[in-house]
Amino acid sequence: MKQRKVPLRKCVASQEMMPKKELIRVVRTPEGEVLIDLTGKKSGRGAYICGKLECFKLAQKNRALDRALKCQVSPEIYAQLARDFASVEEQFLAAKDSEDDE
Repeated sequence: MKQRKVPLRKCVASQEMMPKKELIRVVRTPEGEVLIDLTGKKSGRGAYICGKLECFKLAQKNRALDRALKCQVSPEIYAQLARDFASVEEQFLAAKDSEDDE
């Protein structure tokens, strides 16, 4: 049986190439809203971050999301994303562990 190609994406913080399923997508919607997209299917410009809080903090420090999303991300949005990221991180890691078990 032929092996399926695994799509790779680069983390904007660590610059590490990883499988798309192991990364969390942050998207800027056409309306200009910046939010976390766990499905990976929302329309808009996307940036990928490792599922670790340290990578998110590094992206915030280096303003990597501003460059990747091609817009100015305000400190209020970073604060909201930090709260969302903390809650999503556990859910994301649990989903990744369940996929690894299969």
